[in-house]
Amino acid sequence: MLANFLIGLREGLEAALVVGILIAYVRKLDRRDVLVRIWFGVGIAIVVSLGLGAILTFGAYGLTFEAQEAIGGSLSIVATGFVTWMVFWMLRTSKNLKGTLQADIDKALVGAGWSLVLLAFLSVGREGIETALFIWAAAQATGQTLLPLVGALLGILLAVVLGWLIYRGMVRINLARFFAWSGVFLILVAAGVLSYGVHDLQEAGILPGLGALAFDVSAAIPPDSWYGTLLKGVFNFSPATTWLEAIAWTVYFVPTMAAFLVLAFRKPGSRSAGDSATAAPAGTAPAAAATTPSTSTTPHLEHP
Repeated sequence: MLANFLIGLREGLEAALVVGILIAYVRKLDRRDVLVRIWFGVGIAIVVSLGLGAILTFGAYGLTFEAQEAIGGSLSIVATGFVTWMVFWMLRTSKNLKGTLQADIDKALVGAGWSLVLLAFLSVGREGIETALFIWAAAQATGQTLLPLVGALLGILLAVVLGWLIYRGMVRINLARFFAWSGVFLILVAAGVLSYGVHDLQEAGILPGLGALAFDVSAAIPPDSWYGTLLKGVFNFSPATTWLEAIAWTVYFVPTMAAFLVLAFRKPGSRSAGDSATAAPAGTAPAAAATTPSTSTTPHLEHP
């Protein structure tokens, strides 16, 4: 549940910041007439994300066990790829998220501005689809549906509240630090999802080595114990892990985490001054903006 809460919080906060920037900028341009199109695009993105979640949850009924395991394992690997791309993308794009979105808005406003529907849909839909896929993979790994869903919904609700408070200038959050530390945690979670996906493919007969165990600590960490359940629910840890699962986990986790740590936590002297800026209240600008070009990792949301 904790992992899914963080997924919902992180992805929801990204989406909330994007929507806040879109709304603030079109209001600044005095184009309130296109606000309904932004919300229309957001609505479509939510419906598509919920539809994908429903398809993933109920679409496999009636299939053979091997087919279900093959689909589950393949989608778990895809989910790992999505979450990895997401944490690195946000680490890079957040440095100029506001500028990138404003340039896209300027292009979308040419003519009647209907392109804003597509822009809002793609911006929010990407987060929603990633969330639906990753939560489904986590639910498959734990064998539960309700708790992962509740955790994700709580995270999304908190993200909406935080996004609104940031937009109104009522709260300051160091988003660069938040995305960095949450990225570390999500890479660890993604490694477990990948390992479980490999296990599914082994059970489907697609990959070999199902009976070849790298270790079995079931006696020390019983799967039905509270701590075994916790490790399974958060990190997808399996007390009985095959060699192929262990190799996949290690080959993914070690280089991915090393690369992320280097990019996210390098010394301040090697980063631009704006990289460590905190979210500024609406209507104000970061103090460093007067002397350095703005590359803030957080959006400066302006509103009337």
